[in-house]
Amino acid sequence: MPYEPPTHAVERSMRATIGAKIIAGVDEVGRGAWAGPVTVCAAVTGLRRPPDGLTDSKLISPKRRTELARLLEDWVTCHALGHSSPEEIDELGMTAALRLAAVRALEALPVRPDAVILDGKHDYLGLPWKVRTVIKGDQSCIAVAAASVIAKVRRDAMMAELGAQSPDLTDFAFAANAGYPSPVHKAALAERGPTSHHRLSWSYLDALPQWRHLKKIRISAEAAALESGGQLGFDF
Repeated sequence: MPYEPPTHAVERSMRATIGAKIIAGVDEVGRGAWAGPVTVCAAVTGLRRPPDGLTDSKLISPKRRTELARLLEDWVTCHALGHSSPEEIDELGMTAALRLAAVRALEALPVRPDAVILDGKHDYLGLPWKVRTVIKGDQSCIAVAAASVIAKVRRDAMMAELGAQSPDLTDFAFAANAGYPSPVHKAALAERGPTSHHRLSWSYLDALPQWRHLKKIRISAEAAALESGGQLGFDF
């Protein structure tokens, strides 16, 4: 099924309405995983034409996605990644962890953006950032699509490398599932229990009586306040 290619329409609108010159597209990956970090990429593209085939990373084959990510890393004006660890996700909750990862990415850019285009309908960044949320921005906005592809490829590579580092992680098949709950991953969890790379505050542990005692309870008042609007949707 063909998809409409992303455009610079949102960037042009923000330039015209709020005078923003440097605009970063921001997207995340790993929100629905059971293991590994949540990763956010911030990408600044200017108004140039992107490489052919750019769209939401989930709509691109793994092989083409990897090829495209290499092209994009050279093509974008600049980009940076930020991560929140499983421990931070457990302590803060997903909304606050997403914000932490996004701020890390934005602050790692060599230039500070005047504004941010954030994929989705929830503004998990907030002040002092000037944010415009765009539903399916990873399909419609060039900067967000670029961030989507780079984030996905880089996090997948991180998880594959993590899985190769230790024989204890082989059964979890992180190279194949990137920490998401595949059947192989679920079977390994049931048999071996969670590792230090798993999110221990998540409800999957409720279904594992043998390992339920390892579940962490989040007690941060700040995190609870940030989460009060509800858990963000997963990116399966």
